[in-house]
Amino acid sequence: MSKGVLMVNLGSPKSTSPKDVKNYLDEFLMDERVIDVPWLLRAFIVKGIVLNTRPKKSAEAYQRIWWDEGSPLIVLSERLQEKVDNYTGVPIALAMRYGEPTIKQGLQELADKGVDEVLLMPLYPQFAMATTETILVLAEELRQEFFPQMKFTTLPPFYNHPDYVNVLSRSIGEKLDGVDYEHLLFSYHGVPERHIKKSDITKSHCKIDGTCCKTASPAHQFCYRHQCLETTEQVAKTLQLKEGTYSTSFQSRLGFDPWLQPYTDRTIEKFGLNGMKKMAIVSPAFVSDCLETLEELGMEGKEIFEENGGEEFTLIPCLNDREDWIKTLSRWIDEWAMQPKTQNT
Repeated sequence: MSKGVLMVNLGSPKSTSPKDVKNYLDEFLMDERVIDVPWLLRAFIVKGIVLNTRPKKSAEAYQRIWWDEGSPLIVLSERLQEKVDNYTGVPIALAMRYGEPTIKQGLQELADKGVDEVLLMPLYPQFAMATTETILVLAEELRQEFFPQMKFTTLPPFYNHPDYVNVLSRSIGEKLDGVDYEHLLFSYHGVPERHIKKSDITKSHCKIDGTCCKTASPAHQFCYRHQCLETTEQVAKTLQLKEGTYSTSFQSRLGFDPWLQPYTDRTIEKFGLNGMKKMAIVSPAFVSDCLETLEELGMEGKEIFEENGGEEFTLIPCLNDREDWIKTLSRWIDEWAMQPKTQNT
């Protein structure tokens, strides 16, 4: 019996066909931690409205970024898994929270190799209900039902881990080397404000008022907003960015409830309208490029900037399968593998 690792990323439709995109959106949006309303209301919103209006448009967006090998997110995640596997002797399996390969398939792959202790590795630097938490909840449900012999350990959010901050900073610095830009925008995926308050273990700290994220609290362990802001500040410090030359925003909002602000699209628009000519953008909420980075930022964001007077728009890639990122993950895995066996966590 041995230890093994399950890397888990978001997922992707099987193809760019509206049917496959619809199936993917159904699984994704019906997750109670993505749209956290009672089931009947969620079903009305998703199955009654969204799935009748959005699949065709989303399919067209996927078509704009799809590679010959398939979904960029899947291809890049597979490259990551394969390269980390070459660096460490620990069995590595890959899964997606939505779509395939499923978390159940990934756990089965490890079980077939004799693995009885698994490091769950959500590929998200920051904790959020709709990303990390939903992965861990489903994995535990599957463990109890199909893999009761397994024990789980979870890689904590690494938003402020020096290794991650250094690799991210290096990737940004390399891309911007020799690039003339006026502002660097750190764009993170958005979540409803209520998710922040639901994740507040103190039930009182999170006010989303501009001060709570800067005031020390146990709530920060699960506060997505705090962790995003902290990533930005850590990278800015490492790169020695001047105050006023960088900022944080949030993208991909859905529906009419208040989401984390400022919104990325409106921020980009404002930059252009205010006379900015050259900007750069990075999305540290993702470690693999995907629809949200390649299409929403790299294409839509660029179009918004240029339509409002901007001239040069630089998209900084995610970490993807960078050599230093591969080595960092491999080192984390090896350090975990050398620890004594643990109980379920």
